[in-house]
Order: sequence, then C-alpha cells, then structure tokens
Amino acid sequence: MSFNIALTGLAAAQKDLDVTANNIANVNTTGFKESRAEFADVYASSVFSAGRTKNGDGVQTTMVAQQFHQGSLQFTNNSLDLAITGEGYFAMTDDISSQDLTYTRAGAFKLNQDNFMVDAKGNFLQAFPVDSSTGDTTSVSLSTTNPVQIPDSSGSPRATENVFLSFNLDATADAPGIDFDPTSNGTYNSSTSTTVYDSLGEPHILQYFFVKEPDAASGGADNSWEVYATLDGKVVDGTSGAEQTTTPYAPITTLGFDSSGLPATTGGVANTNLTTFDEINLPAGAGTGLSTMLDNGATFPGTGIELNWRDENNTAGRIPTQYSSGFEVKALDQDGSTVGRLAGIDIGTDGKLVASYSNGDSTYLGQIAMVRFPNSQGLSQIGDTSWKQSIDSGEPVAGEAGSGTFGSINSSALEQSNTNLTNELVDLITAQRNYQANSRALEVNSTIQQSILQIR
Repeated sequence: MSFNIALTGLAAAQKDLDVTANNIANVNTTGFKESRAEFADVYASSVFSAGRTKNGDGVQTTMVAQQFHQGSLQFTNNSLDLAITGEGYFAMTDDISSQDLTYTRAGAFKLNQDNFMVDAKGNFLQAFPVDSSTGDTTSVSLSTTNPVQIPDSSGSPRATENVFLSFNLDATADAPGIDFDPTSNGTYNSSTSTTVYDSLGEPHILQYFFVKEPDAASGGADNSWEVYATLDGKVVDGTSGAEQTTTPYAPITTLGFDSSGLPATTGGVANTNLTTFDEINLPAGAGTGLSTMLDNGATFPGTGIELNWRDENNTAGRIPTQYSSGFEVKALDQDGSTVGRLAGIDIGTDGKLVASYSNGDSTYLGQIAMVRFPNSQGLSQIGDTSWKQSIDSGEPVAGEAGSGTFGSINSSALEQSNTNLTNELVDLITAQRNYQANSRALEVNSTIQQSILQIR
C-alpha cells in the first residue's frame, strides 16, 4: 500500500514540476497566463470504516488552475501592438467569414497582404461596426463583428476649385520698374505658391507674384500692385487661363489699397468682414484655359480655379493688406486633393480605430470587440496563447473597452506574461524536494520488503 501512496506523491510532484516548468518556459510569452497545480488528499472509505483509523491513500491532482491576474505592460513603437489593462479578451477568427471565435490577450498584431489586422498565426481581429464619420458604435454584439481592415488609400481625386489667399504687402517696397519675368527675382517684389490638384489628383504648382506699380508721379498708380500667376512655371493668362507665350506678360489682376492699407473698392474702403474681395477666375473649360497647360489629359473644373482674397474660414480681417511690416502670407489654402495614402492609425483606449491619410482625410474603421466570461478559469486552452469557451467558462459577454467592467486598450503596448519568475524558481525547488522525498519513501519501502524476504 505504501508503494502506491509514494507513487501518488511522485505523480503529484511531477505534475507540480511540469506546471512550474511551463510557467518558467513562458516567462517571455506575450499575453501568457501562468497556471497553478492544485492537489487534494485521497482516502478510501466505506460505510463500515472508522474515520479515526484511516491513514490515507496518497494525493491526487484536482486541477491545473489558470491565474488571470494582470501582466505588466511593455511599450513599443508599433501602434498595432495592443494591451488590455483590466478584464477582457480580444475576439479572433481563423477565417474572414467565420464566426467561430477564439479569445486572447496577446495583442501583437500586424497587417497582412490585404490590410487586415492579424496575429502571428494569421487569425483576424474582430471589431464592432461604427459610423465612419462620427465613430458611434452601431452594434455591440459578437454576431455583428467583422475583421478589422485598414484601407491603404482614401477618397477620390478632387480637382482644385478654390484657392484662398490672404497676405500683407510691404508698403515701403520699391517698384521694380521693369517687365515681369518669373525667372528673374528683380522683376517682382514678393511671391508665394501652393500645390493644386487636377482631376486625376496629380499635383501642380500654382505660384503668385506681386509687383508694385510705380507711383502716380512716375506714371503709375499709388498703392497699386499687379498680380501674376504661373502654373508649373508657365505664365497664366488672366482672361483665358491659357499659357502666355508673348512678353510683356499681362497680370491676372491688379490690387489697390487705400491710405489705411486696406483694399480699395469702388465707393470707399473694403469691409474687413467681406466674404470675398475680388474673386479672380482662371478659366479651365474643355479644351481651353488651364486644362490646355496640362500634359496628362487631366482637367481643372470647367469654371476654372477661383482665387479668393481671404482664408478658407472667412475669418474677420484675414484679407490682403498693405502695411510697412514686410511681406507676410496670412493664409494660403486650396480645396483640391489627391488620393490619400495611409499615413497613420490611431487606436483609442475605447478601442476605436481611426485611419489618417495623406490627403487630410480620416475615417473611423471600427471598435475593437472586447469579451469577458463569468468564469475565466473555465476557459479551454488551445495553445498560441488563446482560449475557447467551455461549459465551465459560461457564455461570452461582449462590450466596449473602458465601459462597465471591461478593461481599456493601450496602443503601442503589449501585456507581458504574468509569470513571477522568482516565485516559480522557489516552487521549482519545492517540487524537486517533494519528488526526492517521495522517491526516498519508495526506497525505504523497498528496503523493508527486502528485509522481510531475507527472514528465515
């Protein structure tokens, strides 16, 4: 009988060693949860047995209990690395259309060839649907989750229709007094440029030049400036929008200022809150105007590019001025865009994903689904730091990160293994001593039996 008792002790010690060794082996495994071997004594019983005379029949392993306490966070430079602080799991599927979910806390994600967020095994991260503009979650149900896909482009090309320009021209500047030439700095006082886009989303450089006219005493006009424009280096005609091929070049418009340095208008001083001051149109009709200056078959809007002497938001006072404070561009914007390329991904603590693109667009892509269970220790381990639900775990409960009892999501971070290496090494020594003690019990029992056999 003592042989069997010692054997149960050896088996228990071996199980303890196995569990401890597994914990130590996974000390650097992202999202790993350590386990603990739990034991109970064994007694044979019958209705006729007397409890005070029982010596026991050894030990048995009752369960290997997973320990789901929080692991420490390791911060990274990858915005797709996610760590859960608090309760909850990521929901994963092994196929795009599958609803067979597995659960994990290992948040080392990347983009696959189709721009889906996947783990190292290619499993797809699931998210709740949201409104792409507002980010409002439309459903918090595991039956409506979809794999997270991050498009690498956004929007369609949009040809520039408006340029918004506000500036100050230097009142003390001298008039060049010679014909304008965009290639000669001495023929103009100041210049500025912006990138505009054609119907194919191709960029073009639209540059404005400001030339102060001679004063009235010299045959010109006081406080008057000529404005010239070039598109990709070609001088634009202010009437047709076509390229000017003969010199002297003609300005697209002339700006006049009053003695206060504000734009002069017929009948008095311009209102600083004016919606638009002198909108200049550069024609671009089919086969004419700016479109004839493009060599890629693209066009600008049929109405041309409208130059608005203000900022895009029509801010009070943001109109052209002429003060003696030097040339300054106060606002320069345009409303065209090219196809946006993925520039960045932001994942909030609530799990909402926002993709930003090079054309200034941004869009909500989804909210990472969070799942918890009534009994996490009842989850069935399936390897790869993942679990599946079981009868013991109960049904999964879906929710939003950071709400209720659900933990929050940390981007650019990974949850490390919750194994305490110091404790595990102590447990390893303890399990080893237990194994040696039970081995000694077997040895003593064998010696006793050998002595009995030698009795004559």
